[in-house]
Parts: sequence; C-alpha cells; structure tokens
Amino acid sequence: MKSIVDLSKEKIVERLQEENLLNDKILLEAKVLSAVEAIGNPEEYDFPLLKGKEKIVESNFNDHLGHAFTDTYGGFYGSLEEVFAMDTSNNYRRALQVATINALSKYWGLVEDAVHCKDKQPKICAGQCVNFVKKNYPAVERITLIGYQPALIDAFSKKYMLKVLDLDKDNIGEQKFGQTILDGSMCLNSAVEWAQLVLSTGTTVVNGTIDEILNVAGKEKVIFYGVTISGVAAVLGLNRICFPK
Repeated sequence: MKSIVDLSKEKIVERLQEENLLNDKILLEAKVLSAVEAIGNPEEYDFPLLKGKEKIVESNFNDHLGHAFTDTYGGFYGSLEEVFAMDTSNNYRRALQVATINALSKYWGLVEDAVHCKDKQPKICAGQCVNFVKKNYPAVERITLIGYQPALIDAFSKKYMLKVLDLDKDNIGEQKFGQTILDGSMCLNSAVEWAQLVLSTGTTVVNGTIDEILNVAGKEKVIFYGVTISGVAAVLGLNRICFPK
C-alpha cells in the first residue's frame, strides 16, 4: 500500500506535469529556520523547536513559502523534478517534499497559509481549537492528542479527558499540565481505542507515523493540526484544523 506522502506526491506531480512546471526554470530553495525565525517568542511554553529537538524546513517556490517540522533537516536548491524524484526513505527527504507540497499548495491557492504562527499566536490557536471541537463535536469527552504541543495540552486538559502521546524519550513519562506523556510507539492502539476523537500533529506525515495512525484510527476519527500537513491534507482530503493568523 502506498504511503500518504507518496499518494500526495503523485497528485502534485500530475498537476505539475499538466501545468508544465515540473521542469520549470524557477528553482525551489529550501532552508532551515532558526527557532526565532520559525516561532518567535511564545514565552510560557517549551515547544520542541525552542529546545532544539526539531527545526522547520522552509521551501520557497516563486515567493510562496511552505514549512515542515522535522528532526532531520538540511537545505536544498534545485528543480521540482529533483525534489519529487527522491524516494521517501528518511525524514529529511519527506520534510523537503512536504514543505514543497505546502509551498505549491499556497501557490495554487489550496491553502490559506502554510507557515508556522509565531509569538502569542500558538496559545490563541489552542483556544480556538478547543472552541472548534466543542462546537463541532459536542458529544466528545475523551480526546487523544498525538504529539507534544504544550499550548494544546494546556487548553484541552482544562475541558476534556486526555491521553497525550509522544515519541520524544525526554517527554515520555513526564507530567505536563496534569497529563502523563505516554509512549506513542507503545500506546497508540489503546489510546486511540479509548478516545472519541484523535487530534494529531501534522508532523506525523514527516516522521512516517501517519500511515499507522490512520490505519488504527480511521480517517474520520482523526483531525490533524499544524502547518506541516496543510498541503497534504488539502490534496488528499484529510481533516485538518487551522485558523487565520
């Protein structure tokens, strides 16, 4: 079975071929952003970016930007054909391709924004996410959060019963906002079965765990959050939550 990244790549390449952009002379440039460039100064929360665990790869296609979180990063300068000819064998290549899909999705108008919010916006966004779930899923009481996103954990822990999963060994077993962070590699099945709704970080599309999450939970039970999955979600019709900055 093809992966989510490969399925989205196929659709993107098909459109690029139709529009004669695959070999376009406009080159794609990707660079790694510093924490301040990527997220600003959110003050009260210990985001992984601020701890140096992850970086944001930024792709620039014709002055349209796309971001992707990853723990394996590097720059790139070349054609779209070169980017999408790469196999999806590691996080660096997936991050580069996903960031490029995001930049192209912005270029085509498929998404409103494909770059990370900064400063106080993550906290504001977390409150908006809670309100969205309350309005659209009024019967939901149990939520599993996949990925350590402190603003979301803080906001949702005040309103819902939670299970929080993460893959970072420094987070697993720690208490955050009254929640014990569970091992995402060990507890996925039980946490998804327990939950009425799953909120998953879009970085799962880069680290390769998205396919297992969708296989276990099913497409309708999962809502993805964050900019990393913006383009892939738009192309494949996955549920995603994001608010205008």
